Parts: sequence; C-alpha cells; structure tokens
Amino acid sequence: MVKFSAYSLMISSFTPFHSIILKTPRRFSRNIPFNHSTKSRVASYYQNVELHTEDMMGASRYLPPLFSVAPMMEWTDNHYRTLARLISKHAWLYTEMLAAETIVYQQGNLDKFLGYSPEQHPVVLQIGGSKLENLAKATELANAYNYDEINFNCGCPSPKVAGHGCFGVRLMLDPKFVGEAMSVIAANTNVPVSVKCRIGVDDHDSYNELCDFIYKVSSLSPTRHFIIHSRKALLNGISPADNRRIPPLKYEFYYALLRDFPDLTFTINGGINSVVEANAALREGAHGVMVGRAAYHYPWQTLGHVDTAIYGAPSSGITRREILQRYQEYGDSVLGKDGNNRPNIREVAKVGSFVSFTSLLHFFC
Repeated sequence: MVKFSAYSLMISSFTPFHSIILKTPRRFSRNIPFNHSTKSRVASYYQNVELHTEDMMGASRYLPPLFSVAPMMEWTDNHYRTLARLISKHAWLYTEMLAAETIVYQQGNLDKFLGYSPEQHPVVLQIGGSKLENLAKATELANAYNYDEINFNCGCPSPKVAGHGCFGVRLMLDPKFVGEAMSVIAANTNVPVSVKCRIGVDDHDSYNELCDFIYKVSSLSPTRHFIIHSRKALLNGISPADNRRIPPLKYEFYYALLRDFPDLTFTINGGINSVVEANAALREGAHGVMVGRAAYHYPWQTLGHVDTAIYGAPSSGITRREILQRYQEYGDSVLGKDGNNRPNIREVAKVGSFVSFTSLLHFFC
C-alpha cells in the first residue's frame, strides 16, 4: 500500500455539515434564489471536472450533478426514473446496477435492460463486474443507448455481489484492478466515467487506505469523478440494509479527500435525506450530493425542491396532481408492452413503498 504520510484528517479544524444539520436544522431555506452562489457552484464544477474534448459538448448540455439520485437495486428502474424526471428536470438519475455479464449475455434483448425514454436525460448507467472482457463488451453495447456517464460499482455490500460475485465493494481491496477496469470502460465509450465506492471495507478502513484506492484508480485510468458513500462496508455478519446504517458515517474522510485530491471531483453520499441537508453539504464545499432512499420514498418532498433550491431554476409550477396524471398516462402506455402482461400495474406503480395508483395518490398528498 502506498503510504500517504502527507494526508491527515485534521479533524480539529473541520466542521462537518452533519453537525450543523443536527444542531440547527432550520437554518437553511428550502427556497434559495438563483444567485451568485448557485451560479458559482455550476461554474466551479465544470472547472474542476476534467472532461475529454469529445465529451465536452455532450456533458455541457445539462447542468452538473450537484444533486443525483443514487442507483438502487430493484428501485431506480425505468418506471421510477420516469416519475423522478417528471418532478425534477435537473437532478441526475442513475440506473440500477447492471452486471456486465447480464448485458453481454442478453445482447438480443438489450432494450429490456438498457432502454429508456429520451426525457430521462441526464441519466447514468451503473455497471458491475469483475471480468475485464465483459466490462469492455458491456460498455461497447451500451453506447447505442446514449447514457451520459458510465459508473462502476465498487460499493455494493450484498453477499450476492461482493460475496459470490466477487465485485461491488470487494473491489476496493484491489485498486489496481479497478484502475484497469476503468481504463477498459473508458476506452470503450466517449462519455465520462466514474466510480462509486465506500470509505473502506471491514478492517481496511483507514484514511490512508482510502487515499491509496483513489490515487491508484485515478493514476491508472481517466477516472476523475468518485461518488463516496461515507461509511465503510462490513462483508460478514450484517445485511445490506444494516450496512446502510450500522457502520458510522465519517464525513471527515470525504472532506479530507477534497483537500488532498484537488484535481478530482467527489460526490458525497450517505445519510443525506433532504434538500436542506444537500445544500448544507454543498455550502461546506461538497462538489455534488447523492441522495438515495429519501428520493425514492418521498419523491415530491425531495425532488420537488431540487431544481429551485439546488440549481436556482425558476419553479416549473407543475402540481402534484399534474405529475400523477402524466405518470398515469405513462403507465397506461407501457402496461403489457413486453408481452405476458409485463410490465403489470404493480410494477409500474411500485414507487416508494406503494403498489397501486390509489396509494400513489395518497403518497403525493
């Protein structure tokens, strides 16, 4: 492991945003006007991110990922992303993680796995895997679907993924391979690439080890954007759900990365449950914020404030009832289109914890 003797957390001089939120939860407004601060966020993001020349035009069509919705298995599917985009025009959306092997072996049925409506842009494809040839082929096959970024999963602690699959968060233990994988992915696409990871795995949870991972991946590949889930993963003894709450959040690791890798871009993830908290993180210097389950369970309360409060855009004026009407029109248009009554109404209406349009109506009210 590379010894990063110059890297230290310097916690004594650090004020993590979560302490601000817990002590003074009402100090931040939900309706922040489009001012110099908001403009500066967008400008500074593009200055910080190093994009390939051929990527610049495609990436600059959208505002930067100051706010994104985390990839969540069986949750951030095509239907949810359609609903999310009706609510927010600027939040970046992620697919569920797709195994590279699935993409390669389903070449005759790719629309089912990779297809989406153009209205979902900006949208990121997250892939996972541990075989370079499959990662290369999967990325190549995905090019036809015009995703705005390819993200590599190095953070999932599920036993099916990190255990039997030997990828996900387990890959953090092999940063050299991740660097090679990112080089292969980048070589087979013309869009930016990124990595989503934790701050550590089991006993490999020191700040030096995290720096070793970031340094090697960014040195061995064109990767310049890392999404950091600010808690480590425990591979044995606890469930994926417990892995989202039991290991303590260490935001100081994230903010130390901003200081120690000034040429890279980092998005913070983990424990952020509202636009108020997202804005607090951005004010503390975060390059971007990723929100997971809050954006899924409470899309109106969360995504409904993103465009105005995070991006400073004028309100669209769309109402919850209008969103429901548009989503019902979408549902009517896709029911049964894949044959064998798939997708069915239960699949289309499964947003949040609800499985019917009646519940969906209650959900928004």
